[in-house]
Amino acid sequence: MATLEECRTALEKLDAKLAANAAQVQQKISLDRAMACTIKDLGAAFRCRLADGRLHDITDGDDPDAKIRLIVTSDDLVSLVDGQLNFAQAWAQGRVSVKASFGDLLKLRTLL
Repeated sequence: MATLEECRTALEKLDAKLAANAAQVQQKISLDRAMACTIKDLGAAFRCRLADGRLHDITDGDDPDAKIRLIVTSDDLVSLVDGQLNFAQAWAQGRVSVKASFGDLLKLRTLL
């Protein structure tokens, strides 16, 4: 099981990966949403703002009003960000869940 700090680091790595494509993404989609990431096995959560193709202000704690919610185990989060776990396969296997509107899900595909 990954630690809370390893999960925070994984989200920061994800932001860095998104930053590398931020300029291209901004031209394709307009997305500004509150986002939460629930880490099931740690009983913890992170919240941030997904805007301009980036994760802004990643902080500890849940956001019950988040429009986008990622639900995952700590190990799967780290594996997803490190490229060791394919998102589509993990989603199909029920290892990762994304709760968002249909329109937001379509826009999220552009980010990944």
